[in-house]
Amino acid sequence: MAHIDDPETQRANVAFIRQAMKQPLLERDHELDLARRWRDKGDQRALHELVRSYTRLVIATATRFRNYGLPMGDLVQEGNVGLMQAAARFEPERDVRFSTYAAWWIRSAIQDYVLRNWSIVRTGTTAAQKSLFFNLRRLRARIAGNPSATGLSHEDRAQIAQTLNVEAHEVETMEQRLAAADQSLNNPLSEAGEGEWQDLLADNRPSPEDVVIGMRDGRMRSHWLAEALGELSPRERQIIAERRLRDEGATLEELGRVLGVSKERVRQLETRALNKLKVSMMKRVRDHGELLLEA
Repeated sequence: MAHIDDPETQRANVAFIRQAMKQPLLERDHELDLARRWRDKGDQRALHELVRSYTRLVIATATRFRNYGLPMGDLVQEGNVGLMQAAARFEPERDVRFSTYAAWWIRSAIQDYVLRNWSIVRTGTTAAQKSLFFNLRRLRARIAGNPSATGLSHEDRAQIAQTLNVEAHEVETMEQRLAAADQSLNNPLSEAGEGEWQDLLADNRPSPEDVVIGMRDGRMRSHWLAEALGELSPRERQIIAERRLRDEGATLEELGRVLGVSKERVRQLETRALNKLKVSMMKRVRDHGELLLEA
């Protein structure tokens, strides 16, 4: 559904378009001279003349995207951003007209704006998705011979996929995205207005009871671990603390230098300490499952 501007905005858009169409077209030599003056000398007046002369190209490009439900004024402004980017990057030495070079930047800027704002869910994140978004309707209408045709067959999807050099499943996914408009979760479930769609969303967060139980179990495990650590020798406690109870545990070699032993000896002491902890913790629980943390 196309966006409809209010009367005041429509008048402003018409005035802008008329003004843009009054700007004279540039001769090739004058165009290159303006581009050089802007690039080499930073001549603002040259930049403004160059940009104003090709604002009509922005308007023509924006008009092609007016059926995506976005304000025409916004499309034109995004196209102007692309035009300014083209002016900043244009190289007069290349044998190409500025309009030809700028057309790509203008179209790219407008397409990016459409993709960002057509839906609250980002639609085109890859080159294949972007190509599908802007070409699927046209190809679907050509294949079916009906601009409003829906429901592509498997053969139709395969033909479009081959034409755009994408996978057939990507065609089906984009077809589903384009067919379903955004819906608010605050919309009522029925005309009676009782309940909203968001009421049907499952809450995957733990219940208050589970939170309390988890906190209690966590405190209990911490108490058991503290008691088990108290049964280790000072050197074993140091190894466990440095290797297992820190975000970035010390290496065997580092601990070996601190304790004055080889790293293999540190590994042996660590293994023995872990076994002691395991035995000690097992003595303190009725059910071994109480030691496991739920994911």
